[in-house]
Parts: sequence; structure tokens; C-alpha cells
Amino acid sequence: MSEEYAVDCVVAGAGVVGLAIARALALSGREVLVLEATGLVGSETSARNSEVIHAGIYYAPDTLKARLCVEGKRALYAYCAARGVPHRNCGKLIVATSPAETEKLAAIDAHARACGVDDLEPLSGAQARALEPALNAEAALLSPSTGIIDSHALMLAYRGDLEDAGGMIAFNAPILAGQVAADGFALDIGGAEPMRLTCTSFVNAAGHGAVPLARAIAGIPAGAIPQAWFCKGSYFTLSGRAPFSRLVYPVPEQAGLGVHLTLDLGGQARFGPDTQWVGGLNYDVDPARGEKFYAAIRRYWPALPDSALNPAYAGVRPKIVPPGAPAADFRIDGPEEHGVPGLVQLFGIESPGLTASLAIADRVVEKLL
Repeated sequence: MSEEYAVDCVVAGAGVVGLAIARALALSGREVLVLEATGLVGSETSARNSEVIHAGIYYAPDTLKARLCVEGKRALYAYCAARGVPHRNCGKLIVATSPAETEKLAAIDAHARACGVDDLEPLSGAQARALEPALNAEAALLSPSTGIIDSHALMLAYRGDLEDAGGMIAFNAPILAGQVAADGFALDIGGAEPMRLTCTSFVNAAGHGAVPLARAIAGIPAGAIPQAWFCKGSYFTLSGRAPFSRLVYPVPEQAGLGVHLTLDLGGQARFGPDTQWVGGLNYDVDPARGEKFYAAIRRYWPALPDSALNPAYAGVRPKIVPPGAPAADFRIDGPEEHGVPGLVQLFGIESPGLTASLAIADRVVEKLL
């Protein structure tokens, strides 16, 4: 390496969570450099999701996902209002379309209350149709604190705060290798201008790259690094305008929340994601997968026209458990977990990572104190 530099704190990954962490560290007075392997912010998981502000309904009680989603939702709404980030608190209906599903709604409500979400409103089918006349519903739960957000605008706001506080982002700067040193970390950075970079604190928020990055840094215990798994979800958009003003979710399925209807801030409807376990990152959308969407959607929207769905985009959930295993919690591993001073690693940051981003950032700052 021809150049060598030193910085106080390095954050790997300029997705929504990495940017939130870097912002929080810079605002706390730390000197922060974000290293992003690609040429722009949020090009993977952060740009390939439903852009939903989640209420915190489905996660196991007393987990990081549950706690940080509820904390992060409140913080995110306040942040968006203060910084002018486009968003809308539109609400969501969880819809039961059969008597068997109706019985599950009470359990979902009780589960949500155990997670700190106490504002769900049970609705009869008639009450649900009064809100959304095109809906087919035996019963429903109304989640008034669910919303939608412009995720790219959020990341730009986080980036602006980071840079205003003196932090920087280096793009096209992949971390090729590194090692734990006596007083921090030594990192070998690739790209057009390779360099050796030393830092006191290192935050691995590289999303899908977090597991291979951890394995590339000598001195991080192998037992502290999980295996990566990939669960792909495809989205389809609707031709024309949907007759809904709220998000519509079916009763959840095993690997995800079912083929749900979300809206962007312009009112365009999109459906998905489905679940497809894959061997790596692949963002192609198979148009044939949309054929299975019609039957699922028509359970709650019978009037969905034929040939109305168009392939849109796909995302890949960064899982740390294999197919069929119980859902894993977020892992935000600090020195107390792995024994390496100055290191925080984030694994399995899938949904509700965007909603929880500010709360996740606060947790990382605490671990680095």
C-alpha cells in the first residue's frame, strides 16, 4: 500500500443503518469515516425494500427487533418531521379473509402489545370495508402508526447530518483485508487509490458484506461470525391506481409477511415481497413469479384485474439462519460479545432495519463508549 492514514472511527457500509450509525458517532464528537464499496449510498438492501415505517407488531417480545423497532419508529417520525424527509403516516390493515385467519388476529394483537405496540384497533369486516371499500375482509386489525417513507431521501438526510458534523464518506473503497491491532485496527483499502488505514474504533455495518468482511479481518474470533443466508423477495407494481389509501397485509406466513400491498408517496401500489431462498445476491425479477401473486392478492382484493402486475425489483434479506429455522434477532455485537475492544459488528439487519435505524445507531454508540 502506497499511502497510510489514521482516523478515529471507521464505519463499513453506507446503507441506511451505516449512515445512521456514522451520523450518531459524528454528532457525539467522534471523527468518522464511512467506507462504501460501491459508488453510492444505499445501493443494496436499503434501496430494495417496501419503504415501510413498521409499527413493531410481529417480532418476538424483548428482542432487539421488537425494542428497536418501537423506539426507532418514534424517533424516525420525529426526525422526518424535523428534517423534512418525505413520509406519510397512512396506517395499515392486517386482513383476515377466512374464519381461521380471523382467529389469529387476536393473537397478533396480544403479541403486538407484548412488544410495546398498544394502538392496534380490531375491526369487523364491515368496519374494514368502510375504510377501504375494495377490500375483502372477514375482520382486520388497524395499525395507525404504520407509515411509508422515501428511503433515499432519508439516507441523504443522514448523510447531510454526518457531513455537517465533520464526517466523511469514501466511495468505491472496499475493505480488502485487515487485522486487529494493539491500539485498534489496520485496514487495507482497495479501489483506485489503495491505502492502509488505521482506526481506533471499527463498525462493521456492511449488510450482505458483513460476514465476509468479518472473516477478512485477522483477530476477530471465528466463533463470533455467523453464516450468511440469502432470502430473495420480488416485487411487482400495479398498472393503474389502486383503490386503497392504506397498506394492506394478509395474516403473516412462515418466512415473511405474505404478499402485501404497499404504496409509495405518489400513490403507486406495489405487491410483495415473496420468499425465495437463493445462493447469493441476485436481483433479477422472474416475471413468471407474478402469476402466483394474483391468487394471493385476490384473497383481499378480488377485483385485481388480469395482467395488471408488472415486474418491478427484488431485494435480498440478509439472513443469518437457514431455511426453516426460527427467525433470528438482530445481532449488534460489541466487545462484551466477542472480546475485541473498539469493534461493533451488525449481522442479520433485515426488516425492520430502516425503521429502527436511529435506535440501532444509539445502541452502537453506547457499545463504543
